[in-house]
Amino acid sequence: MSLTDIQIRNAKPKDKPYKLSDGKGLYLLINKAGKYWRYGYRFSGKQKTLALGVYPETTLQQARLKLADARLLLADGVDPSTYKQAQKQANKLDAENSLEMVARDWFGRTQSKWTKGYADATIKRLEKDIFPWLGNKPITDIKPPDVLRVLRRIESRGANETAHRMLQICGMFFRYAVATGVLESDPCRDLRGALAPVKRKHHPSITDPANIAPLMQVIRDYEGELVTRCALKLLPLVFVRPGELRQAEWSEIDLNAALWSIPGSKMKMKADHLIPLSSQAVKILQEIQPLTQQTSRYVFPSIRSNSRPMSENTINAALRRLGYTKEQMTGHGFRAMARTNLDEVLRFRIEVIEMQLAHAVRDANGRAYNRTQYIDDRQRMMQAWADWLDDLQVGDGINGNNIVPINKAG
Repeated sequence: MSLTDIQIRNAKPKDKPYKLSDGKGLYLLINKAGKYWRYGYRFSGKQKTLALGVYPETTLQQARLKLADARLLLADGVDPSTYKQAQKQANKLDAENSLEMVARDWFGRTQSKWTKGYADATIKRLEKDIFPWLGNKPITDIKPPDVLRVLRRIESRGANETAHRMLQICGMFFRYAVATGVLESDPCRDLRGALAPVKRKHHPSITDPANIAPLMQVIRDYEGELVTRCALKLLPLVFVRPGELRQAEWSEIDLNAALWSIPGSKMKMKADHLIPLSSQAVKILQEIQPLTQQTSRYVFPSIRSNSRPMSENTINAALRRLGYTKEQMTGHGFRAMARTNLDEVLRFRIEVIEMQLAHAVRDANGRAYNRTQYIDDRQRMMQAWADWLDDLQVGDGINGNNIVPINKAG
């Protein structure tokens, strides 16, 4: 006779395990630990048992459906127990080769090549925009339309640039899966042109000398915290990326030699970078040295903790307090300011300027210049730039007439 839910609920454990039969080999094994669904069958002349679940997580109806599936396998000459083990192994392999597992393996092997900030941003983007939708799927099952649907979700919130960036990142770990033999081809390869093009935005910058003059004057007169004040004064003189300024450490700076050596691990291009310091830059660093060198490894530590660098928002917030909106000027904008005027006003050679901006510069044979290339010209250029900015603060130097440029023809 078939079992009922009431019978199963009311069944209590006894001194010894016992069974309640539902027919066709299905029974409920009851012991002091719980109630277990089992299917007893014969295969190749041997008596075997297949576990079908635990009551009440597996209901009577669900147990009967699992029984039906097992009996179909048996009718086709397949041992249900062997089939179940094979499915478990397949599921385990799928889990090990899920998109998230492969992506995290790739990330773990790759992140040492990036700055910490870029690595943190990359994994956060994957966790936010990719893993929730594709992370659990076997990477071998993912096709171009699957990736495109996820990227379109990013596009739909107006983040076109992020969608393109995520396409690049996905392509990197899919190619890693191909290289390691997990995958046969990269589905991102077929998505070229599928996303809306990105309208490139340049960092807002003030490049007209007539407008640079009042900016430098208000920076000179800024009355905020000393750390912020010194950072704001130094950034135009060295025109590094704001993140590179924030992460500056005293161990990298030689005030006697007037040089700042940034290790490649902190640079966007992953190459060591050398910054000649003008006398004005040295003076600013000497001003803040007594305050921060003894208490922090950072030149510009956070106001909350000496163990962390200055906040990434500090420079831009100071510019806002000086009256400059985010559409007018940003910390990154000092790079464009220097690039434009070192070329058009002070007339220094482009390759010297580009090297000092830490852009990729190659010689006639395609070889990358090393960090000490043109060091004499760069030292002279950095001092000339600082002197020109000083002149602007007193209303002179608009045309750079006092500068003797390095011959642009080489």
